[in-house]
Amino acid sequence: MPQVVENLFRREWGKMVSTLTRIFGIEHLELAQDVVQQALVKALQTWPYYGVPENPSAWIMRVSRNLALDQVRRETTFRNKEVDIAGFLAQQSPGDLKPSTEEIADDSLRMMFVCCHPQIPREAQVALALRTLCGFSVTEIASAFLTTEAAVAKRLTRAKQRIRSAHIAFEIPTGKELTARVTGVLQTLYLVFNEGYKASVGERLVREELCQEAIRLTQLLAGHSAGNQPRCHALLALMLLNAARLPARTDAEGNILRLKEQDRTHWDRPKIARGMFHLAQSASGPEISEYHLQAGIAACHCAANTFEETDWQQILSLYDRLVELDDSPVVALNRAVAVANVRGPAAGIAAVKSIRNSKELRSYYLLYAVLGEFEERLGRPQSAASYFRQALEQTEITSEQSFLLNRMRDCETASFSGSPA
Repeated sequence: MPQVVENLFRREWGKMVSTLTRIFGIEHLELAQDVVQQALVKALQTWPYYGVPENPSAWIMRVSRNLALDQVRRETTFRNKEVDIAGFLAQQSPGDLKPSTEEIADDSLRMMFVCCHPQIPREAQVALALRTLCGFSVTEIASAFLTTEAAVAKRLTRAKQRIRSAHIAFEIPTGKELTARVTGVLQTLYLVFNEGYKASVGERLVREELCQEAIRLTQLLAGHSAGNQPRCHALLALMLLNAARLPARTDAEGNILRLKEQDRTHWDRPKIARGMFHLAQSASGPEISEYHLQAGIAACHCAANTFEETDWQQILSLYDRLVELDDSPVVALNRAVAVANVRGPAAGIAAVKSIRNSKELRSYYLLYAVLGEFEERLGRPQSAASYFRQALEQTEITSEQSFLLNRMRDCETASFSGSPA
């Protein structure tokens, strides 16, 4: 029974909170979250004895609505706002609250634009989206983004205060404002997906629930007239193509598998097909965004039947264009990997050394892991082991630590025996 409620919670939380927020007003966002939480607790208490209702979503929505209505009545009566009560009751449909699929989609999109409003700080936007749209707890958000629960709670509180004080409307913007706001929404969804694809901390390398939520919300955006834009389809393609390869990223024991070690028969072919479809949709205009280029790189990997067949020249070409749009050292490091696969590991090392602002990578484990890989391919196991040791010191992901420890030990063994790694 707890599993049933948990699955329902993950699937319906954002929809219910968004719908209740439309009915009660954005100033009651916190109330909407609280009553849905209370309704889910009530489900855990009653369903084991009375059974799961025929329509569990409608049951939870009805209970949530009634809890919220009771609270609003108390507030408005205390403040002598009977008119507000009448207005609220006028919005109610008879029987269970059953908004149409289109209404639910619009409510979720409105909430998405609220969470990503430019007046809300970037780090708070991500936290608010995860909490409000995806139903993640403060603990889960703190774990996902390598921060404290107190810090996340403070971000959420300040974001809600900003929504109230700035009178942010619960609406999908139009015109120039829509263009600017979509940019923020896409950046937030991109961050959510990336954290799921490669977690910052914890036991698991991959948090598939984050990836799936990011995909779900991006699909919702791309399917609406407000978000039916080439860059949105490009981001969705990127997510789908990368997510399709998740089943092969680790073995049965959770150990990391490098791209050349992965069993490509485990890749999700239907998801790849959907990704390719949205990549084609993204080509409908003249715009070339970072998402287009990253999706193109992911498509190259998905199109190769074997690691040896990978079109590294095309990938390098795409990275060359990507660094023109995004000159971050992380993108440059990824480009160096492509350089090494086209021109050899020595050229890869040279590409790493030429990275601008490389100081920002000093605490990034992948810098040392990449250099270790290059040194190992050059037949210098002692130097490779040193780099893998540095990488090991910079990561907190258990599976990555195990992977790097094994790479380091293999290189040390090869170094002592005098044989190539």
